[in-house]
Amino acid sequence: MTVSSITVPRPDDWHLHLRDGAMLEGVVGYTARQFARAIVMPNLTPPVTDVAAAVAYRQRILDAVPEGMDFTPLMTAYLTDNSDPEEMRRGFAEGVFTAAKLYPAGATTNSDSGVTDIANIRGVLEVMAEIGMPLCVHGEVTSADVDIFDREAVFIDRILAPLVKELPEQKVIFEHLTSEQGVQFVGSAGENVAATITPQHLHINRNAMLVGGMRPHAYCLPVAKRERHRLALRRAATSGSSKFFLGTDSAPHAREAKESACGCAGIFNAPYALESYIAVFEAEDALDHFEGFASRHGPAFYGLPVNEETVTLEKRDCVVPDEIDVGAAKLVPFHAGETLGWTFVG
Repeated sequence: MTVSSITVPRPDDWHLHLRDGAMLEGVVGYTARQFARAIVMPNLTPPVTDVAAAVAYRQRILDAVPEGMDFTPLMTAYLTDNSDPEEMRRGFAEGVFTAAKLYPAGATTNSDSGVTDIANIRGVLEVMAEIGMPLCVHGEVTSADVDIFDREAVFIDRILAPLVKELPEQKVIFEHLTSEQGVQFVGSAGENVAATITPQHLHINRNAMLVGGMRPHAYCLPVAKRERHRLALRRAATSGSSKFFLGTDSAPHAREAKESACGCAGIFNAPYALESYIAVFEAEDALDHFEGFASRHGPAFYGLPVNEETVTLEKRDCVVPDEIDVGAAKLVPFHAGETLGWTFVG
């Protein structure tokens, strides 16, 4: 049977970078157009480490949302070696922090203030486990002796598996999953472990970055890996398992910052995120599982209600532009120059 349209509860984005200032003002509308809520990453400069900073950043986001759009930013705390457990407790109790984010120091953009040793935040994690505050994890080690394509697998062995064993009551979201090992770990872990998957890691493998020249607009962290990992991610996302749900990791950088001698890591996928995801579910003959992945699994894991509003995607061509001018910068969107087979109609 040919499907001409799909209507689902309005999805949420469970992993998003909005930046700040003029860039925030230029990009937030693309997310608010498709998503009701989003887990907003705290890796600003300086990072969002306490309640006051999160309250201020949330207000800047709300002020930047275009008139007529209904969007709720869900704020996260950036964990450092010196994070205060009681600040996490207070922020969560007051409804300011939805979760806290673990960045291994130096793992990605603006992560230099991140955690240098998981032991340094043991007290924070114990409090979070006690109060039910979710932990969002950038799952990579940063040791120089570990190949960049192996960093996720090594992180599981050295850090995440021991953490889950020692604190099984801690809710953990393994963000932007990229490896077959990650899929296997999340799938076999207890009910308190889940993962987000980006659209780019469902569509591209590492050839997209390296074949035919260095292609900076396919570069993100964690990097796309071998084809077997991409296929494992597609199977996980489209399986219907409630352990996997939508998180774009949309990360805008100006075109010149991507196309530089040391191109920034990040893919701006917010403008056509749902069109990108649903193309995968159609290709995998799993459209019946799209609603769960996009609209239901994330809220269930975070203990939030499913959105009452609905959105519709229609089976018709959507041409992605080569470039998007957001005022603060010109950005190259994911799928630039391609035609996707579905269109978001709201």
